[in-house]
Amino acid sequence: MEIPNRKGKIIGIKEEKPWVEKYRPNSFEEIVSQSVAINNLREFTLSNDMPHMIFTGPAGTGKTSTALIIAKSAIKKQNYYSNVLELNASDTVRMDFVRSVIKSFVNQSLAIDSDILKFIILDEADNIPSQVQQALRRIIEKSSSNVKFILLCNYINKIIDPIVSRCAVFRFVYLTKIEIEKRLKFILNKEKLQIPKTHENKLFSTLYFISGGDLRKAINALQMAVSLDLIEKLDLSEILKISGFLDDSTLERLIDAINSKDIKEVKKIFDTFENVDSRNFIKQILGHIDDFPIHVNNYNSFMAFVGDIDYRISQGADDKIQLVALISQLIGCIET
Repeated sequence: MEIPNRKGKIIGIKEEKPWVEKYRPNSFEEIVSQSVAINNLREFTLSNDMPHMIFTGPAGTGKTSTALIIAKSAIKKQNYYSNVLELNASDTVRMDFVRSVIKSFVNQSLAIDSDILKFIILDEADNIPSQVQQALRRIIEKSSSNVKFILLCNYINKIIDPIVSRCAVFRFVYLTKIEIEKRLKFILNKEKLQIPKTHENKLFSTLYFISGGDLRKAINALQMAVSLDLIEKLDLSEILKISGFLDDSTLERLIDAINSKDIKEVKKIFDTFENVDSRNFIKQILGHIDDFPIHVNNYNSFMAFVGDIDYRISQGADDKIQLVALISQLIGCIET
């Protein structure tokens, strides 16, 4: 595959496969961090009494990789695809699907041995409607002991209690900067790529900021930066832009305009935004909250307003309108 970089130069890519898949962990030892959960899970896979499980925590922390490792550890390679059902629950798991596909998979006779385990891995299980979860609960209750459900979710409070009570819950946490940097260096070494020593700290700090502790985001940002030839001369502004953030110079101009309460300049800067992710923008504003002289009596109400804005965006509200409202509220909270 060949793609042009930002200067029009053609860059050859050795392999189309995304690095997040190419370097997906294949064993418990390769899972980055999550030592408490992994140590307990390793014991479960060796036992004959594996429970249903829920993996809960932020995106990019290893939940899916861990579920796949468990399935591969418990099922022989030749039986894997016939005895593992992996689904993105937010896209596919609705009532008819639960009653047909999942129920059929649970009840079908095993091809080789009735002692072979079967796994149903449901990613984004917290997006399954509660009524459908009730139907899923009944299937879990009635399934035989050799059928194991692994539910992956960001928010366990969105999983109904009857399902939670039937599962062992394992919590995954955001990765630290040291852990993410170590994994990125491992990938760069495997790809035979050299980062100039003078650039290392700035690059890894930027990638960690972009990721927010999400290793998948960090790996994707690194691969994009390499593909677009942004590493050798280290163009941090472009790395931020392609990841949906404001570059530092634009952010500084915006902060100055907000503190000056210069509405015209704020609007002018807003009109230059390209491919800025609303959540990333909020993250950057909050990351610089100390740069704004917010009156102490207004601080808590402003932070509550940020939560409201984030919720509205998550429910499909117009991003630009919500961000304008956020900045307007911020300007109103600044001491004169």
